[in-house]
Amino acid sequence: MKTPQALLIIDYTNDFVADQGSLTTGQSGQLIEPEIIKLANKFKQNDDYVIFPTDLHEKNDVFHPETKLFPPHNLENTWGHELYGQVQGWYNENKRSSKVYYFDKNRYSAFVNTNLDNFLRSRHIEKLTLVGVCTDICILHTAISAYNLDYQLRIPENGVASFDPVGHKWAMNHFKTCLGAEIV
Repeated sequence: MKTPQALLIIDYTNDFVADQGSLTTGQSGQLIEPEIIKLANKFKQNDDYVIFPTDLHEKNDVFHPETKLFPPHNLENTWGHELYGQVQGWYNENKRSSKVYYFDKNRYSAFVNTNLDNFLRSRHIEKLTLVGVCTDICILHTAISAYNLDYQLRIPENGVASFDPVGHKWAMNHFKTCLGAEIV
């Protein structure tokens, strides 16, 4: 019997990817869209899981640390919080599948304050492929949490992006040398 795997499409929203997004990665984020769609289709075809951990914030939330660090982004019930481009279409077409799971998160790591670990373990998922944005923020923090929880990691180079090229390069090296991730 095949061991199930999961693709995590992290924070691929209008605010992080679209040109008009409030905290956009711009072209670097837009260029990874075909790879994300390709992988989502591959995971679906293999009867594996496609998971959408998605950043969500409330406007002017004085208790959230990101309020002091970044402009308002991924606000509830806004265009900015919607998934970007073809990824939104893919999600709309497949969201009724028991193998597609969308959830909002309020920290960089998709594991913090969520039920992701329980969701994965109850389905015997041990291997995660991480794609989305930002390589050196939410992808990095999710990867570190996954590593500390003993998940196997795969990071496609053409599936992650950041608005900071130096941070992106550093994170890619960190995935490989410190987290043992397979870089493909």
